Amino acid sequence: METKKKNPSPKKSDDPKKSKPKTKEPEQVTEELKEAPQGFPVSRFWEARTTVGRNKLFSTPSVLEEACLEYFHWNADNPLHEMKPFAYQGEVVQAPVPKIRAMTLSGLCTFLGISRQVWYDYKEHDGGVFLDIIGMVEQVMYEQKFTGAAADMLNANIIARDLGLTDKKDITSAGKQIQNEYHIHPVTTDKNGED
Repeated sequence: METKKKNPSPKKSDDPKKSKPKTKEPEQVTEELKEAPQGFPVSRFWEARTTVGRNKLFSTPSVLEEACLEYFHWNADNPLHEMKPFAYQGEVVQAPVPKIRAMTLSGLCTFLGISRQVWYDYKEHDGGVFLDIIGMVEQVMYEQKFTGAAADMLNANIIARDLGLTDKKDITSAGKQIQNEYHIHPVTTDKNGED
């Protein structure tokens, strides 16, 4: 039986000058890169990419609209269920009752696979090309929550807070304007320390 000899590991040099890798000055590296032949894999690798950063998930407003409509359909097709007791033929039974699922920006962004910040970036940047579709989507979600709360299908208190609807009541001044009057009187003392 033949055994192959393993190559002995290369011996490290005891000379510190030989063990240090050679470093080049940045100017020297730049000149070498300029002189490298075209097609050389590392010469201008940074120029191979035509854009900086990752590509947008939604390249056009219509692609974003299609994805948002998928969320709307998913939301309608997947209601929440509440277990409710019912009397049936003299017995109490529990059955799931479908409840409306409120459309939220967080839910939409999770469905789309983006963060809320990315949503706001689409809204504020790109020359406003996504502004119409984003406005429509936010309006649909607002309307769904508002009408759901108005019909008592969603918790009106939670939805009102989410939509920024507040019922401002003045319970401290009976409708009168509160006036804070402060009178500041300087305290002086005479030379004997008396007022």
